[in-house]
Amino acid sequence: MAVYVDCGRIPYRRMIMSHMLADSPAELHMMADLIGIDRRWFQPLSTPHYDICQQRRALAIEAGAVVIGRRETVEVIRRIRKMADVDWSARAWPREARLAEPR
Repeated sequence: MAVYVDCGRIPYRRMIMSHMLADSPAELHMMADLIGIDRRWFQPLSTPHYDICQQRRALAIEAGAVVIGRRETVEVIRRIRKMADVDWSARAWPREARLAEPR
């Protein structure tokens, strides 16, 4: 099990963003909490992930996230989508719980 950050460089306003993915919801949110990403930025549709700026990406890598290229990103996305036993939906993390947990 792992947390991954891709090599994407997607412009958003004045920032350059990448994606952070994980093999499980718990790992994804634990890393988000560790590097200071608010849960409201969680994107559960399509493939659950966070968009992260380059500063947060560097923090995630320092904390143990695995850097992956485009091919590996596609493989991780396919693997995550096949995991039928994991509830990745927004319902898995009620709004009240997300707001109450530390950032």
